[in-house]
Amino acid sequence: MLIEEVIEFLSKIPPFQFLDESTLKNITSGVSLEFYPKGTTIQYQGGPAPEYLYIIKKGEVKVFIKKDVEDVFVDYRGEGDLIGYLLIFGGDKARANVIAVDDTICYMIRRETIQNLLYSNPEVREFFHKSFLNRYLDKTFKEIQDKNLVYGGGDKILFTMPVGELASKGVISASQEITIQKAAQIMSDYRISSLILVNASGIPSGIITDRDLRDKVVSKAKDCKDPVTEIMSVPHVRADVKEYCFEAILKMVKHNVHHLLVMKDGKLKGVLTNHDLMLIQGTSPLSVVKDIESQSTVDALIPVSMRINNIVGLLLSEGAKASSITRIITEINDRLVRKILEIAEDRFGEPPLPYCWIAFGSEGRKEQTFKTDQDNALIYHDPANAEMAKTAEEYFREFTLFVRDGLLKCGFPLCPADFMATNPMWRQPLHVWRKYFTNWISTPTSEAVMNSVTFFDFRAVYGETRLLDWLKDFTLSMVKDKKVFLGYIANMAIKNMPPIGFLKTFVVEKSGEHKDELNMKIKGLAPVVDLVRLFALEKGVRETSTIERINILKDMHTIMKEYADELLHAFEFIMLIRIQHQFSQMKEGKPINNFINPNKLSNLEKRIAKETFQLISKIQDLIIERYKAMIW
Repeated sequence: MLIEEVIEFLSKIPPFQFLDESTLKNITSGVSLEFYPKGTTIQYQGGPAPEYLYIIKKGEVKVFIKKDVEDVFVDYRGEGDLIGYLLIFGGDKARANVIAVDDTICYMIRRETIQNLLYSNPEVREFFHKSFLNRYLDKTFKEIQDKNLVYGGGDKILFTMPVGELASKGVISASQEITIQKAAQIMSDYRISSLILVNASGIPSGIITDRDLRDKVVSKAKDCKDPVTEIMSVPHVRADVKEYCFEAILKMVKHNVHHLLVMKDGKLKGVLTNHDLMLIQGTSPLSVVKDIESQSTVDALIPVSMRINNIVGLLLSEGAKASSITRIITEINDRLVRKILEIAEDRFGEPPLPYCWIAFGSEGRKEQTFKTDQDNALIYHDPANAEMAKTAEEYFREFTLFVRDGLLKCGFPLCPADFMATNPMWRQPLHVWRKYFTNWISTPTSEAVMNSVTFFDFRAVYGETRLLDWLKDFTLSMVKDKKVFLGYIANMAIKNMPPIGFLKTFVVEKSGEHKDELNMKIKGLAPVVDLVRLFALEKGVRETSTIERINILKDMHTIMKEYADELLHAFEFIMLIRIQHQFSQMKEGKPINNFINPNKLSNLEKRIAKETFQLISKIQDLIIERYKAMIW
């Protein structure tokens, strides 16, 4: 072992990187090196505390705790990570089991040496206290959170969200000097269920609600010209913007009120209602849908559409699975698209022929996260004659332009490749679509295969859905037993290889804006989507969602019978990593992309990512074996 190599290695990892050269030399003079073959137990839980701090030079270990008869996973640790750091602070028994999951080489530094460093070097001391102990505490806290998620579900958010984030902003208020009739008129004009009354100083002095008008005015035949002060309630119960939602609930229950004034520094900032609290307990997406349905213009849909991305954060905080998030977002986006189509029909009148609006790409697979490019097309009934054909073409040309612009206003960017219904090629009667697929499948050029793959993920969003059913019946019957065409699809499925090298290292971008990063969409999700689509076409599966396809195929496809469950976990993992990354970018006001630096993943995430990519690679090898006569 060369001392220079040890110094070079330690000088790049914390906390040793904080040490000067002289101190590093002193430490390395006592360093030893140990090799642990894969499967070797390095440390036993409850066994004697090791006399050394281990620094992993190469390989990977698993840390776990034995509880009763179960192994409770703690962490995976790899190159540059430490083992046994908690024992620096005391203890004569090891707290966890550590086993090598790969051939592993560790540098070993005696505990006394590190303890001396703690006393002599403030930076080392701060690193261990802030980094490792916080990490340990964070992990413990996360485990508690995860446990609560299992049992508590949506209630968790009640304990973490301040009322200031939930309360209605831009509260409508009026002078306490107005009449009951005037107050009712204001509530009607603004479609609100409560009105805040203020005194001459602008301080809230009262509140009236729909219930007050019903119980104190109508049922009592009270004169509407009486002062509103005669029926208002004095809002003694208030909440500060920083209080958590569960505290607000306690106040509302205790004082039997349904509206709570939310104050900041003595000034009114909003009103919290019991309806608001009900919505955050898992039904917030429904409120967005309700707002979409109540609008009648595209401009009115714009502010509603801006709330959709926030639902991702809400669902992430609720601990939702990636597939659940994408399903909900897709459903809401579908409602938005349908509403814009309804508005278009009102504007242009009844369509001359029944039509079906279809979506493909991630929208077609129900795998949307944040708003993605417009990927849509239109199928309409075959016209009876040339005159009807001309009428339909003219109608749908203007119709699709209106819808495209409406979607753009609501945050759906245009498709750079022009795969949109405004493109005359993708706005055709049924017989033309059949002709498209006939040509693509019987003459599978590169462009034809690309087009067919794109449209094989199509599904109906609105209109005469039977048109799509007929087209899907036609295409699936055509693909069946078309070995040459499937061979082309198989070649596409294996060409995009997952980003994992021979030595189980990540293959990252070599240069450019995203140097040293992974494209989780192109290199992570796309290979899974491609291979599952191939298997779905082999078996004539009609579903377009990758998750739904896998669930169907696991009972009918030889490869999927063995790997379906692993593939489901892999897909969920990649999608969740991607959603978390994009949500973080959105919160920071950065442009959303799919590039992730693997060095920023936790050891557990790195390991799962590597296993995921290895699984994809293994299934691609099976496809090569299955189609070996047609692979080029």
